Amino acid sequence: MSAANSVPPPPGIYVPAVVFFDENEELDIPAIKAHVLRLAQGGVTGILVQGSNGEAQHLSHDEREKAIRITRETLDENGFQNVLVIAGTGGQSTKETKKLCVDAKEAGASHALVLTPGVWPTQMTKERILKFYRDVADASPIPIMIYNFPVVTAGLNLDSDIIALLGEHPNIVGTKLSCADVGKLNRLTSSLPASKFAAFPGSSSVFLQGLVVGSAGIIGALPNVAPKAHAELYRLWKEGNLAEAQKLQALLGHADWELQKLGSIAGIKAVVSKHFGYGSTNVRGPLTPRDLEAAGPSASAKLEELIAFEKSL
Repeated sequence: MSAANSVPPPPGIYVPAVVFFDENEELDIPAIKAHVLRLAQGGVTGILVQGSNGEAQHLSHDEREKAIRITRETLDENGFQNVLVIAGTGGQSTKETKKLCVDAKEAGASHALVLTPGVWPTQMTKERILKFYRDVADASPIPIMIYNFPVVTAGLNLDSDIIALLGEHPNIVGTKLSCADVGKLNRLTSSLPASKFAAFPGSSSVFLQGLVVGSAGIIGALPNVAPKAHAELYRLWKEGNLAEAQKLQALLGHADWELQKLGSIAGIKAVVSKHFGYGSTNVRGPLTPRDLEAAGPSASAKLEELIAFEKSL
């Protein structure tokens, strides 16, 4: 793709989909397809394959490419050609990251989301971070986005100055801020034009707050559970119904917090398999499955309320 054609993903709701495994920790293709289809039917704008929720670091290159391809094919076969597939392509070296971007394009992704390498955090100076992203963007056949998630990059937290500098590159078209820093988000939305750079918060707990300061929507874990509820909040916001949007945002914020306490990836799988009838709770070690019954009803009271609302839509 030439830089002239590099455009950000359109505004909307994006979900870093969990990837389901069977009891041998192998890809559970029917469950992956069922999940992709429910998300698309729920109104998401795009599906992020191999975000942190997709256990990217637990998959081989072949498995990563296969998961992207299955997602794209499932969407196309069911009439959801307009739903985007974004691929997480973060590697620990520039060379590996470039290769993952090429693989992602070949498997059907329109954009790549790239984590900052975090094995050697003390060596990741501002200059090296800038060079890493620019080198990847120069080589990538699809537009890339910067994925700022300090929890999984040994605490490296890119500030708005670095991200804004990178946003000037013609093939860098957006960011996912899993730091959930609304101030940073606002500085980026007010510094870079939305037609060139899409800034997304990475948490449903600041979905509405992000929209108020100009975000492009959400790329968050909770839409794995309740895509329709997120589409409903987005609709309320666009209609100018702030009072109802605030009520729904409060529910999303509480449910998102419960999901985090349930262990996020394992929690999502446990909730989805219990309430939507597909997939198992299997994760790849060293992660361990989550037992919702053992956690007790109070651990997921707001999640249960959100799921009831989701099923009413």
